[in-house]
Amino acid sequence: MTTTPQPTTPRRSREPGHRRKFLVVVDDTPECDRAIYYAARRAAGTQGGLVLLGVLELEGVAQQWLGVADLMRAEAHEEMEARLQKFVARARQVAGITPDLVIKEGAPAEAIARVIAEDHDIAILVLAAGVGKEGPGPLVTVLAAGHAARFPVPITIVPGVLTDAELDAIA
Repeated sequence: MTTTPQPTTPRRSREPGHRRKFLVVVDDTPECDRAIYYAARRAAGTQGGLVLLGVLELEGVAQQWLGVADLMRAEAHEEMEARLQKFVARARQVAGITPDLVIKEGAPAEAIARVIAEDHDIAILVLAAGVGKEGPGPLVTVLAAGHAARFPVPITIVPGVLTDAELDAIA
């Protein structure tokens, strides 16, 4: 059974008072740096913005006692904040920009869809493909499985093998 895409709210990034934003999902894969590097350089080169999204998959938390669940959630948020700050520093270093930070709980594809729906200035989702034998990476694999067709923005997939110099040449 084929589902028809739902109508989306138009992007507002080209309207006065708005600017185009690039969205990058931060994770612990080696290729994540490639996506952030490229998106930060593109954002800076086009007077746009950068949004870094940290996704917390807290599947087992709901089954814990209330106090334990709260502690687990708080620890996960702290760890994600630290990971995001590392990439904030990276974006400042490579492009002189300070990204917006967002943390969402849930499955990655659903979290991405919520962030895009909430911020009408997000115009491009940037991912990086892994270079290992395991395939293109977990996020690219999930999105290629059909979730990407539901997003109201294009997806740029940066090859994980590209160097800073090669990314500079195309960003």
